[in-house]
Amino acid sequence: MTDTKTALLVIDVQESFRHRPYWRDEDVAVYQSRQQALIDGARAAGHAVVQIFHTDDDAEFRLDSGFVTTLAGLRIQPDLVLHKTRHSAFVGTPLEVWLRQRGIGRLIVSGIRTEQCCETTTRHGADLGFAVDYVTEATLTFPMTHASGRVFSADDIRIRTELVLAGRFARIVTVDEALGRIGLAA
Repeated sequence: MTDTKTALLVIDVQESFRHRPYWRDEDVAVYQSRQQALIDGARAAGHAVVQIFHTDDDAEFRLDSGFVTTLAGLRIQPDLVLHKTRHSAFVGTPLEVWLRQRGIGRLIVSGIRTEQCCETTTRHGADLGFAVDYVTEATLTFPMTHASGRVFSADDIRIRTELVLAGRFARIVTVDEALGRIGLAA
């Protein structure tokens, strides 16, 4: 089942988020379990693993902050580490060139935040011609408040993200489906 034409993108899975005011612990343990299963499964299947960190001028996301490091509790040995300054991991990075040089045509997207950098990278990757599997259970997000005052839960945001990506930009899959292990425990 090894597919050397696939890359797992682990987007913005970094300590920076723990220092943001919207950080919530309630979904983190489940997310980390699914993210680790995806990382381990991708590595076992021989897929390339790309770790992408977000950097910008916000204190928590500055390279010199000490927070632009892998989220505690996860183990990853990436084939490539990139730093981005935009929502899409393709903007201002060598990601597309690196993938094409290796003949990679399929991306598995995971990371933090579901509706921001993960969704944006998915849309951009699809527009560039990559087949994209979006693994919602291996993404993490937090409640958001609309200008009207309505609060959207993390589950609301995940459902909305699946709605707008499915069939247009990505195939929405579980960890097992992304790894081609339907019916097997991850």
